[in-house]
Amino acid sequence: MELDDLATRVGEWLRGTGAESDIVISSRVRLARNVDGFHFLTKATLEVKQELESLVRRKLSELDSPKLSYISLNRLSETDREFLVERHLMSKEHAEGSGDRGIALNDDETLSVMINEEDHLRIQAFRSGFELDQAWEEVNALDSLIESRLPFSFNAQFGYLAACPTNVGTGMRASVMLHLPALVLSKQIEKVFRAVTKINLAVRGLYGEGTQATGNFYQISNQATLGKTEEELLNNISSVVPQIIMYERRERERLAKENEKRLEDKVWRALGILKSARRMSSNEALELLSHLRLGVNMQMLKGTTVSQINELLLFSQPAHLQKTLRRELQAPERDVARADFIRNALGGI
Repeated sequence: MELDDLATRVGEWLRGTGAESDIVISSRVRLARNVDGFHFLTKATLEVKQELESLVRRKLSELDSPKLSYISLNRLSETDREFLVERHLMSKEHAEGSGDRGIALNDDETLSVMINEEDHLRIQAFRSGFELDQAWEEVNALDSLIESRLPFSFNAQFGYLAACPTNVGTGMRASVMLHLPALVLSKQIEKVFRAVTKINLAVRGLYGEGTQATGNFYQISNQATLGKTEEELLNNISSVVPQIIMYERRERERLAKENEKRLEDKVWRALGILKSARRMSSNEALELLSHLRLGVNMQMLKGTTVSQINELLLFSQPAHLQKTLRRELQAPERDVARADFIRNALGGI
């Protein structure tokens, strides 16, 4: 697989399909796994990492279905590694790591496996929209296939063993990415998140752990994996997300009735800036495109679609912008190129 091929399409997390896709951007289930007989990566030498990467790479190549393409991160430029992070195929920590490591993914980007991140393997499944159960079925099937070829570290009492205690047990992190602009505008977002944290769910930003919320995008995920089954963890999140969706929809309706001009001003002012700005940072682009996405979903804007806005959200990010333009750009140059790119894309509105 060539990364340039990915640069011509939107990733699974922004495809704009699936249940509740106006509010739920994507669903993801990730499993932490370690190969029995090898030290955890916190203790592994560079030689052990190399041996482990070679072993996992060989075993993954034996899979017929799904067929996974392997990418060695050692050979990628910083821009290409960031490109994979922006597509949510791997973590920032994996991009910035050291030693032999890689990522395997299928053609439609619904499945990926990080090798030598925090654990030996991080197996992930993505689905557009609110489809956690489907993501779980897919990642569980892939996990079983890999485990039939590689013995995983497992303890009868504690479950799957991991480098971090919070991943011991099922090793599962299930997360849903939400677009919640109305709750932010109405200042109800903190109330919602306080309720979420009381039931042991975590709230994170666009790129997961350690990132701040940008563009009104938030990830809701479980915090601990020990002592609960996969089904219990999924049910916990699946019972909460519909309530958040309901609150967001209610606030959108209320704002449309009680503060229609304020809401319209947010949307149209965002469009005006996006169509006229000559310099724009990636964070500002996310914020303004978030308002546009809300306007399209509430039928305030004609001439564009949610899918087109989603595409701009992704392709205005630093690495995607450089891949599209086929050249490396310094930050000030990227701000100019981003403004040009968005202006051209929105010219017909």
